[in-house]
Amino acid sequence: MSIRVGIGGWTYAPWRGTFYPKGLTQARELEHASRRLTAIEINGTFYRTQSPASFRKWAEETPDDFVFALKGHRFVTNRKVLAEAGPSVETFLGSGVTELGGKLGPINWQLAATKRFDPADIEAFLKLLPPERDGIRLRHALEVRHESFVTPEFVALARRYGVAIVFADSDEHPAIPDPSADFVYARLQRCREAEEAGYPAAELDAWAARARDWEAGGLPADLTAVAPSPETRTARDVFAFFIAGDKVRAPAAAEALIRRV
Repeated sequence: MSIRVGIGGWTYAPWRGTFYPKGLTQARELEHASRRLTAIEINGTFYRTQSPASFRKWAEETPDDFVFALKGHRFVTNRKVLAEAGPSVETFLGSGVTELGGKLGPINWQLAATKRFDPADIEAFLKLLPPERDGIRLRHALEVRHESFVTPEFVALARRYGVAIVFADSDEHPAIPDPSADFVYARLQRCREAEEAGYPAAELDAWAARARDWEAGGLPADLTAVAPSPETRTARDVFAFFIAGDKVRAPAAAEALIRRV
């Protein structure tokens, strides 16, 4: 299995002259970022429908072993009744995401912060997420942002459908560290501009240890499970993205964590 570390998106003006060399054209920023990092979460797919040509272009510009995670479109998840999202899920998956081929990583379906845990509605939504498309396996993650999801019932549902629960290192959103799929998806949101590497060295060391624990099939000892499960030690892929916080430091944080894992 593997640990992949990256950032959210690749177009951000303050990264020019810091993460991106001076004089590098914007058209080559993805090429550069994908050779310094091992994954990128594409946030643009949350806001607007992309074209198959865009997905093909991104795949062509990146190394063979690079992986993209995608944010599912907000038209899918920003609704009161998720059970009614079937047509929107189909529209998103049919927009060309499989043009990424083997570089298609997890799809992060981010719920609105106002969406409360409704067992029947959440289960109906999870049933809408297909395991494959165009012969390519699809891996789904659910990012919940309301405290009502911090319950064993939700963790059990995610495990039943093999959907990862996004772990948020955040002051604003609940942190659910329980593995529920054959991969773990973490969004690390505490970068500080005063720290050259975004996070202090001790915190980066701790995140490297947690990533290795998740990869080895365990649960990090310093994180408390919502619904402990029997220790199976089944290896998992791990995806960790530095998102939000002082975004200017996100690439440095990702590179520092890559060096540690």
